[in-house]
Amino acid sequence: MRRTTRINAAFFVAILFLNPLLAQQAPAYRAPHTADGKPNLNGIWQALTEANWDIEPHNAGYGTVPLLGAINAVPPGQGIVEGGTLPYKPEALAKKNENFANRGKGDPEAKCYRLGVPRSMYAPYPFQIIQSTDYIMMVFQFANALRTIYMTDHKPAPAESWMGWSNGHWEGETLVIETTGFNDQTWFDRAGNYHSNAMRVVERISARSADTLNYEATIEDPNVFTRPWKISMPLYRRVETDARMIEFKCIEYTEELLYGHLRKQPRNQ
Repeated sequence: MRRTTRINAAFFVAILFLNPLLAQQAPAYRAPHTADGKPNLNGIWQALTEANWDIEPHNAGYGTVPLLGAINAVPPGQGIVEGGTLPYKPEALAKKNENFANRGKGDPEAKCYRLGVPRSMYAPYPFQIIQSTDYIMMVFQFANALRTIYMTDHKPAPAESWMGWSNGHWEGETLVIETTGFNDQTWFDRAGNYHSNAMRVVERISARSADTLNYEATIEDPNVFTRPWKISMPLYRRVETDARMIEFKCIEYTEELLYGHLRKQPRNQ
């Protein structure tokens, strides 16, 4: 009986020792390739995270309209910022806190403006990747935003814009995108985290399985932050039968917010 117990114990210890080794030796997933030999990232994708409320770790709390109760409450989240806290300059942190206090009306999302990069990637709306040799297109459901990644004809940003100017290249199985030329109007989230027009974003996207992508982005903005910082998260493929992008025209829902103060007579509630 004791011998059997010793054998079982030795077997258990061996399994504990070998499992990490087997995991290390397991080959990494390699996505199918397109006709030009590049990893195929085509599909409809969506993040599953609370980062659109706040990219930093946060507790549950009141939303922008407390009278709506739990419908508008902020769900708790672990955040997607590596290290947890954004490295704001003191004066920039004061601006962030001001944004938070006015987030109900100040958030560009509330006004149906394009969400910019990287927020468009983790907002709670699907987006589609359409891949070719010279260009990769990203089509976002929210605000009908469109993003073009130039894979061959690399140029500096010709002007500031909501989505910036994106130049991309492949590093093995990873799509690397450098985006500059942003305006200073977009936020990172509903908590008022923001950037200036000096922001530079470098994204790295690779397949981790048939239906998930690894996404990470390094953000540099010397006008707002003391150092570069990084976010990371998975993206999930929409696998419903006949999954497709459905148009979301949000402009009509912003008229009262944007122009209600111009009404000559108050609207009856």
